[in-house]
Amino acid sequence: MLTGFKSPAWCISGGKLLFAQVMGFVPWKTFLRIIERHEGDAGVFTLGCADLFRVMAFYQLAWRESLRDIHVCSAASCSKLFHIGLKAPPVRSTPADALNSRDRRIYHYHALAQRLIVRARALYAQEPTVPDLDASVYVLDATTIDLCLGLFDWAPFRSTKTAIKLHTLLDLSGPFQRAFTSAMASFTT
Repeated sequence: MLTGFKSPAWCISGGKLLFAQVMGFVPWKTFLRIIERHEGDAGVFTLGCADLFRVMAFYQLAWRESLRDIHVCSAASCSKLFHIGLKAPPVRSTPADALNSRDRRIYHYHALAQRLIVRARALYAQEPTVPDLDASVYVLDATTIDLCLGLFDWAPFRSTKTAIKLHTLLDLSGPFQRAFTSAMASFTT
């Protein structure tokens, strides 16, 4: 450690890894209630729903794209896996088996997202808004999310793939979205 070095005021992590800080924002009580409601951990021995969520979030943030990629990354950094709650790297099929055997309603995340929005609104309630504008200003984002053709055949995008499109309308007078719509909704509404 450097002597006489003062960390800047914005560096208040307290030595936590970035992933641990991100997971600190997850409303775990809400998520655990969802797991209990759908009996997600009934008969599970190796990878519980909360652990599976942590694993999938970690590999999503690390830009892993396949089970093989996840397995190789896990094996290469197995000494650091305890930071995400794992004692050993998962076998390649473990996350896939866990996702296939769990109630899909656990991972729809609607209740979790609603809880995060409530928290964020409370945090930003006192934030100043954009100074007086002559008219409302909106930003529209249309993001395409690719999906697996074998699992999501109800969402055709092209002849060889499926996808959904998420439209987000942001009102610049405040920090939160004004609306989310599916790809079927018109841009003019």
